[in-house]
Amino acid sequence: MTRAWLLVVAAALLTGCTETPDLGERQETNPSRPSQSRPAAPSAAELAAQKKAAGIADCPTSDPQSPALEGGLPDVVLSCLGGGRDVRLAGLRGKPTLINVWAQWCGPCRKEAPYLTEVASQDQSQLQILGVDYVDPQPGLALEFAQRSRWRYPQLADPDKALGAPLQIAGPPQTLFVRADGTLAYRHSGPFTSATQIRRLATEHLGIRW
Repeated sequence: MTRAWLLVVAAALLTGCTETPDLGERQETNPSRPSQSRPAAPSAAELAAQKKAAGIADCPTSDPQSPALEGGLPDVVLSCLGGGRDVRLAGLRGKPTLINVWAQWCGPCRKEAPYLTEVASQDQSQLQILGVDYVDPQPGLALEFAQRSRWRYPQLADPDKALGAPLQIAGPPQTLFVRADGTLAYRHSGPFTSATQIRRLATEHLGIRW
């Protein structure tokens, strides 16, 4: 492992969320206690209705055949949070893209949420924005958080850490700036501190003009 990568991991550990979420998913220690006390997981129909009520856009189409690129997004298929078409990350092409990896249990993710909302609400179509709900066993709470944050852009789900190894994600928040050809231009570890910071990085690494 190179010294540069050690510094990246250290920064992620200091600024991001690396602990496993404690969301009531622990095993019961007393077998005599009724398991019915744990709320039932929402159905697919309920999640779809919740997504629609939140006004979250449908997930984008992706090319199922374009080859994965060296230095690009991994050949991983993620489901659309709340239902919809699956997305093959290696098949995203044609527009510069900002991919924000977050979780509703992550405190720093909550702090940066308004800045992402501000950038996404600007009237411009140069930049595609995607969210990835990461290592989150409760999609209903994730959709609730996205609704409260007024995120209207598409949201993917990665409950099983499919992106963890190929993208070396220590924990959320992480944000990837991806060129229109699908190659990774820049990785931002930890939370954003302003919408201005997001716009500056998008201009610097993706050539976006605001």
